[in-house]
Amino acid sequence: MRLIFLLFFIVIYFCVKSDSKRYIHVFVALCDNKYQGIVPVPEKIGNGQNPDANLYWGAGYGVKNFFHRKSDNWKLIKVIKNPSNEILERVIFKSTQTNTYLLADAYDGAMMRKTIIDFLSAASGNFTVNVTVDSLKLSFGANAQLLAFVGHNGLMDFNLDTVFIPKPNDIIKREVIILACYSKSYFSRYIKQCNAYPLIWTTGLMAAEAYTLKWIIDGWLNKENVSQIKERAAQAYHTYQKCGIKAARYLFTSGF
Repeated sequence: MRLIFLLFFIVIYFCVKSDSKRYIHVFVALCDNKYQGIVPVPEKIGNGQNPDANLYWGAGYGVKNFFHRKSDNWKLIKVIKNPSNEILERVIFKSTQTNTYLLADAYDGAMMRKTIIDFLSAASGNFTVNVTVDSLKLSFGANAQLLAFVGHNGLMDFNLDTVFIPKPNDIIKREVIILACYSKSYFSRYIKQCNAYPLIWTTGLMAAEAYTLKWIIDGWLNKENVSQIKERAAQAYHTYQKCGIKAARYLFTSGF
């Protein structure tokens, strides 16, 4: 009888575990010629107040467009316009292969500081975003297992020391992706303060487009190891940028 009860609870445990949701939250700083210290891009894709055509959102390799139009393993399930003063659009995707939900926020390009603060706040367990899709309640930010920042490296233009110092709110070590130029150099001490783990970040200049993010997430969903995920990032970048696989492998790194 005791063995039967034990087997029953084991079955229940694995049923619940297999049904458990995973969450990914992507913080996108819209490309902005006017408000960011970038090499100017064409005006249409460099308007940080127009997400529809923005380089990092609605353009061909922008996060929204790439996951919606060019990724057959993600389904767009909700679009929210202007969920806050800083965020111009929010999209929610559902994986077609796992019980994983991805929320991406398009931050006004003039709000780079706020974008980074929200990202670091989530990484340290201090910023939560709750949304409802139909009757389904979902929770991102600090409740996401994987967090990503995509866009220009705003820390090249300013530091946060006088306005924000991240402090862990719990003991959870969240994984983060930072697709921005020289992100390891500039974000390192902040990520340490968050008690987060840098799954993928960069050692040089890069185009922070969504194909790299997509390939990294695919590896993460498949529960690949860090080396495999890092190789995915390099292969994605080389595939689309034609930069040479050796250079691409040097660009991406993991851990401290």
